[in-house]
Amino acid sequence: MGDQAVPARGNVLGSLVPARYILAVLGSIAMAIIYGLKVNLSVAMVAMLNHSALAHNAPLHTVSESHTAEPVCQGSNSSETVEDGPFVWSEPLQGTILSCYFWGYFVSQIPGARIAESFSAKWVMFFSVFINVLCTLLTPIAAELHWGAMVAMRIGEGIGGGVTFPAMHVMLASWAPPNERSVMSAIVYAGTALGTVISMLMAGVLAGSIGWESVFYVMGGLSCLWIVLWVWLAQDTPNKQSLISQEERTFITSSLGSEGSGHSGPKPAVPWKKVFTSGPFYGILIAHVCNNWGWYMLLIELPFYMKQVLQFNIKENAVVTALPFLTMWFFSMALSKTLDALRARGKINTTIARKTATLIASVIPMCCLLALCYIGCQRGIAVALMTIGITSIGGMFCGFLSNHIDIAPNYAGTLMAITNTAATLPGITVPIFVGQITHGNQTIGAWRVIFFVTIGLYIIEILGYSFLGSGEEQSWNKGDKSTNSAVENGDAEATPLNSKELKPTYTKQAE
Repeated sequence: MGDQAVPARGNVLGSLVPARYILAVLGSIAMAIIYGLKVNLSVAMVAMLNHSALAHNAPLHTVSESHTAEPVCQGSNSSETVEDGPFVWSEPLQGTILSCYFWGYFVSQIPGARIAESFSAKWVMFFSVFINVLCTLLTPIAAELHWGAMVAMRIGEGIGGGVTFPAMHVMLASWAPPNERSVMSAIVYAGTALGTVISMLMAGVLAGSIGWESVFYVMGGLSCLWIVLWVWLAQDTPNKQSLISQEERTFITSSLGSEGSGHSGPKPAVPWKKVFTSGPFYGILIAHVCNNWGWYMLLIELPFYMKQVLQFNIKENAVVTALPFLTMWFFSMALSKTLDALRARGKINTTIARKTATLIASVIPMCCLLALCYIGCQRGIAVALMTIGITSIGGMFCGFLSNHIDIAPNYAGTLMAITNTAATLPGITVPIFVGQITHGNQTIGAWRVIFFVTIGLYIIEILGYSFLGSGEEQSWNKGDKSTNSAVENGDAEATPLNSKELKPTYTKQAE
């Protein structure tokens, strides 16, 4: 599609904040809203459930087997009255309600990516937040009607949530200069951590003080403010943005150069065969799927681990669950800035930067989970380990999660949609898996099994991305004419499934 430039009237905030960072902050808030509205149910559900009735309905065989299982921890709150809500949903049904978000998430990503690349990523993001806000506001009514209505609301939210990463990848490919790509990507995607923090804290306070219904009404209502700002301040490309200085517009478009997202002319068709025979693509795919298992296990299930095993009450649960995501936000900002600075000085190339960040996001949480398996009921150490592990996962934002834009900026949205669709499977599987393992067996031993499975997947991620990952633009980014374009531009071609580093002259140009 063509990209007709509109007159640049100057940045809405003058010289204080560049227009590209206004977009990044708005994108970060959008991701915070999407993740906040996704995880609030994980916290609110603790207050929604009738724990006394569920304990009474527990399978009889668990009583006779209990002597062989490790007991749950006897924390400072173990003598408290159980916080009961109105719903008697079994552990498998709880897992189904939590996981059905990812049914919608799974089906919407690739169509959303193609719409964002071909028409408008701005309006795809608008749709995403709007449908999440609507379904959130309707959640209390749906819960009272029937658990099936809850499933419908969660699927609706998932449909909206599924298009966010592909759409933002399309916008970042058009707005982020290569040397600022890690920082801008981290700002945008670290919003997921910030949204998790705010949501868990708000949900815990609201559910414990006012009632579980307030979680959805308050958070859904506040999110409406973003919709107005996004329509006013966001545009798909710098050339379509009037609220920008001519100097900044020229800087962005000139720095992107030939690796821009192709808005100056018709976008070539996706070279599917080359994509699915590309080693760097499979490196991202492996990392995304395996890391998402650990991410979703901690994101969705951590409140239940805190409640079932460590015996935190609803308010404490929210605090100890949310704080690690706040430290993740700070850590991801610092790491992305550090890696971009090292790249700008020529100390490391993009490949090393992406692999370093990805290793941090996998090795450290893997070690923390391994330690968690053997510390028993030491609640302070358990919280510290989970804080360190979740914090380090923030490396994914400037690691493999930014890597699609490096290897093929023309198809960044589509590549993100493909890998994120596959990485949605853990989101569907984790709640059901945890629900089945802990059904009638809410003990440290049961959670140890869950943690060991996660550790195994982290090992696969480390090996797969270390061997296959690359930060260099692939020749097929130019579409069917990739070979000719590579020769004309002096680009070295990375052979499929055996990607090599490009020439130093190209690396400097790309970065």
